[in-house]
Amino acid sequence: MPVTARLALAVLLPLLLALVGSSLAGAKLSSQALVGQVPLLAVLGLVSWFMGLAWYGLDELGLQGRRPLFAGIGFATLAWVPFIILRFLLVALNPDTPIGRGSFAGQAFFYMLLFEAFAVQVWVFGLVFRSLAEWRGGLTAAFGSGILFGMVAFTLFYESFIANMGSLLYFMVWGIVYGLIRLRTGSILGIVLVQALHSFTTWVVFLPEAQPDGAQLQNLYLAANAVYLLVIWRLWPQQQEDYRV
Repeated sequence: MPVTARLALAVLLPLLLALVGSSLAGAKLSSQALVGQVPLLAVLGLVSWFMGLAWYGLDELGLQGRRPLFAGIGFATLAWVPFIILRFLLVALNPDTPIGRGSFAGQAFFYMLLFEAFAVQVWVFGLVFRSLAEWRGGLTAAFGSGILFGMVAFTLFYESFIANMGSLLYFMVWGIVYGLIRLRTGSILGIVLVQALHSFTTWVVFLPEAQPDGAQLQNLYLAANAVYLLVIWRLWPQQQEDYRV
């Protein structure tokens, strides 16, 4: 199969089947409705999983453990810890957070880990990343898959509160950080785990039930992007040995 055809299938086929599956399930797509996203993200992840295994296998899909796993956790933590500090300092907390509402916290973490993190990353940083790398190399794959991750997060993720260019840019830069981690480590497992912890700690443990203040969120996104750009600079591959596609 030509490389361009494989890339087109990697991008479009899981997404189209996910939209069909979501439509058949009657789900309503809303970033603030966890249950409504499950059919879409579940089909997206499953289709990407089987396509990736058929084309590349576990290792090339980014499902490596041991050293790549721990390296991914370490790199992703460089983005997570500063963000949670900035979120605590810049966005007002609501004392009546959902963390105390029965099983909401456990359901939210399970959803974020299995659907927002694993299912999306198997598609974006597994299947699409590998197809992009085959077409135009590792850096193109890191940036292209990172931008795709940002668009998905901006549209579907639970922590997508405002729809403007500042929010979209934040999610894209966050995605590029993860794309470079995928490039440097060869694994998505570490960033899957840290992404779920990142979202859970910052937007469930400290989540205001009401809509957060837009100006405060913009300040958070600007500060976070400055941190993420520093992380990107530190992760930038310097030699061929840094590429683990």
